[in-house]
Amino acid sequence: MHKTVAEARALARALLADPSWQHPEVDVVVAPPFTALPAISEELRGNPKLAFGAQTMHWADSGAYTGEISPLMLVDLGCRYVILGHSERRASCGEIDLTINKKVKSALHHGLVPVVAVGETLEEHKAGKAKSRVKEQVLAALDGVDGAGCTRCVLAYEPIWAIGTGLAEDPEAADEVMGAMRACAPALRDVQILYGGSMKPNNVAELVAQPNIDGGLVGGASLDAHTFAQLIRNAQPKVATA
Repeated sequence: MHKTVAEARALARALLADPSWQHPEVDVVVAPPFTALPAISEELRGNPKLAFGAQTMHWADSGAYTGEISPLMLVDLGCRYVILGHSERRASCGEIDLTINKKVKSALHHGLVPVVAVGETLEEHKAGKAKSRVKEQVLAALDGVDGAGCTRCVLAYEPIWAIGTGLAEDPEAADEVMGAMRACAPALRDVQILYGGSMKPNNVAELVAQPNIDGGLVGGASLDAHTFAQLIRNAQPKVATA
């Protein structure tokens, strides 16, 4: 919940004005609040370098769901991506595996790319349940989704205890958990899996050097165009060595 419409426009313009982060094999997506989506749609129209998406959505096309946003509304604005199951939505808005699964199916039906977020709490992490917990969430989110649908998804591992705390998971440990996510189904073998949890310019290279970490679901470091561009630049050796 950051950025007014004017601030979101300024961020998008600043990113587009900086060619240093732009790479043909690196996908970059911004996900502003709903209020800024129309403005960002205008700013990015016809620009292949920067895509945009929404932070969540409802599964229904329309109906008596006051305050919600439907997939049709997102598609109408030109959104390509939608984040589903973010830990803050799960914790603060009562989202559960069942509703996340309905949203994933709806997003796929309407041609959106679901960025499906999963992660464990600090208590689960300390108890050694990280891999089992995220595997449960991945399987629940993709329940009833066929192999072709799974390949269109992006997965994101966000250890809840690392979000906004400045404490990133150890790269090797994160890679092990994300490898378990990838092994949940044959169709997930080649999907992009992102790490989310205090990813910054100074730790992104070490994280994406891991075989199962394809990029980041970036929070605080995306709020400043210069910092975000630096983070993207620092991630690019991943492409060069792939």
